Amino acid sequence: MTSQGLKIVTIGGGSSYTPEFVEGLIKRFKELPVRELWLVDIEAGREKLDIVGNLAKRMVEKAGIPMEIHLTLNRREALVGADFVTTQMRVGLLDARILDERIPLQHGIIGQETNGAGGLFKGLRTIPVLLEIAKDIQELCPNAWLINFTNPAGMVTEAMLRYSEHKKIVGVCNLPIHTRISIAKLLDVELHRLRIDFAGLNHLVYGLHIWVDEVEVTEKVIHLLSLPENQVSMRNIAPIPWQADFLKSLGILLCPYHRYYYKTKEILVEELISFEKGTTRAEVVKRLEEELFELYRDPNLTIKPPQLEQRGGAYYSDAACNLISSIYNDKQDIQTLNVQNNGAITGIPDESAVEVNCIVTKDGPKPIHVGELPVEVNGLVQQIKSFERVASEAAVTGSYEKALLAMTINPLVPSDKVAKAVLDEMLTAHQTYLPQFFAKEC
Repeated sequence: MTSQGLKIVTIGGGSSYTPEFVEGLIKRFKELPVRELWLVDIEAGREKLDIVGNLAKRMVEKAGIPMEIHLTLNRREALVGADFVTTQMRVGLLDARILDERIPLQHGIIGQETNGAGGLFKGLRTIPVLLEIAKDIQELCPNAWLINFTNPAGMVTEAMLRYSEHKKIVGVCNLPIHTRISIAKLLDVELHRLRIDFAGLNHLVYGLHIWVDEVEVTEKVIHLLSLPENQVSMRNIAPIPWQADFLKSLGILLCPYHRYYYKTKEILVEELISFEKGTTRAEVVKRLEEELFELYRDPNLTIKPPQLEQRGGAYYSDAACNLISSIYNDKQDIQTLNVQNNGAITGIPDESAVEVNCIVTKDGPKPIHVGELPVEVNGLVQQIKSFERVASEAAVTGSYEKALLAMTINPLVPSDKVAKAVLDEMLTAHQTYLPQFFAKEC
């Protein structure tokens, strides 16, 4: 930290999520004195960076705090002397996400941003870029913490922990906070009284135990969630009700993304209907983004507009800002984060990424020991972890064979024949953003 205060760099600063992050920093300014916020983007994002950056400046001016907002397309210039670096990017922009969703659906399998074939290709495009960013951080601000919001956060964190020299890396997701808030509302208790013992992987995290004032209420919560009127989900996932007998048999809190694995057929039917209508989640988000940026252009807008919550990223600000503040202030509070396992979950390599509760200290998050996952869920976690590891290797090496293997072992892809067909079509569609797979042909 400089004598003038903290310097934070946000890569992907032209994101529609940035106003929420800025709002979070403004709210916490007394405990988190950020003097410089650098918003970084690439040439293709120049217009959005200018629009979001000017809104950020108006928000800071209205708040009356001495936080300087800098806009740049020069990443290395921004990184010098940074204390924290956040990453929130989409390689290929939303048009690439539309392909990630529509191409698998054309082959009759789930198309989704972070799961299955779509998640694989978002990872293949994203991991090499983030490794380059980590390399710059190691050179220009080696003491900085890299806080990654970029999806698929589990696979990305896995790759960075394995292949980057920079190890001060934490993956952040809004799902655990969203889940805690939903369960607190369901129980009608204040959020601070509720604790959920989360463990698993990103977008595959389980609530093993739920506590209110240190009294376990897991069974009560499972019963409430078994009722059709109490479905907890996200804006991007259909709230298809769970079978009550299944939830009670499992006895563990599921996250909304588990529907892709335990309700694959029902989710696929919903997605195919949207596919036919041209209303896949990616297409909906693209329209939402256009509307948001029209709002952001308004020179009279000086706050985060409430419409941003429709975008699906609600609570990212709280997740990211809480983490940064807890590291800076050595709060030693508990947060659910994507970190290096280091023995927290038995049966997963120490160097792999897991999503677990951590005690957040000035030296970073320390994962809380979980031990063995229940046998009922351990198999799926291990299968997805193998997928993430093989996919990460494919992203780094550009190996067609590893990419095919990753595609085939993912439980949302039903056969090696389908895997190969989808892989070949998606490689061609995303060729511009996958140079590692085509360099050998040059």
